[in-house]
Amino acid sequence: MSRRSATLELAVLGLLHDAPMHGYELRKRLNAVLGVFRPLSYGTLYPCLRGLLERGWIRELPASSAPRTGRQTASARRGRIVYELTPDGKDHFQALLTEAGPAAWEDDSFDVHFAFFARTEQTVRLRILEGRRSRLEERLDQFRKAAQRGRERVDAWTAELQRHGLESTEREVRWLSELIDSERRAANARSRHTPGGRDRAAHGDHRTTPDHPKFPENPDNKE
Repeated sequence: MSRRSATLELAVLGLLHDAPMHGYELRKRLNAVLGVFRPLSYGTLYPCLRGLLERGWIRELPASSAPRTGRQTASARRGRIVYELTPDGKDHFQALLTEAGPAAWEDDSFDVHFAFFARTEQTVRLRILEGRRSRLEERLDQFRKAAQRGRERVDAWTAELQRHGLESTEREVRWLSELIDSERRAANARSRHTPGGRDRAAHGDHRTTPDHPKFPENPDNKE
């Protein structure tokens, strides 16, 4: 399975975790909320839904038995098939939310993982954010080296495009750093309010998990 297909499955499972939906509503939500899939065709969505059905992660609801919410009532009147997450699908979705490897950091998957951070454990969120920042810092280094090598060989428009890419990446790195600092402060605060947390803090140990790096008490160096 390609990374794009796996990311689409994660997005579909995550949206169905909120509420059952028919294909039209799913496509609209994927295009509007998760812009990485814009525009998403039915020719891409329905094969994904069939695969999820075959693996037992979602099921079809007859229109007459669909939940009677406003959107779903309209769906029922039109006789559209409504898709619902199964218990196995919920378990699989939760398992996907624990993945924090390089696949979660890339351009075509980071936004989708980020969209479900409210349901993701704090340690996993932090690993994904740090991985994404590291990847972008590598990209910044490549941009700068390329700009230095080609400064005298590119026209004004190409140079402007390079500058735009550099500034956009720098902004995202700053944004990620702010989120990472916030996550670390929240982790430290929780650690202080757990049994033994104050003892660890008193000895300078601010780890949230055994394999988690130590974080400074004031990462912003502010009084």
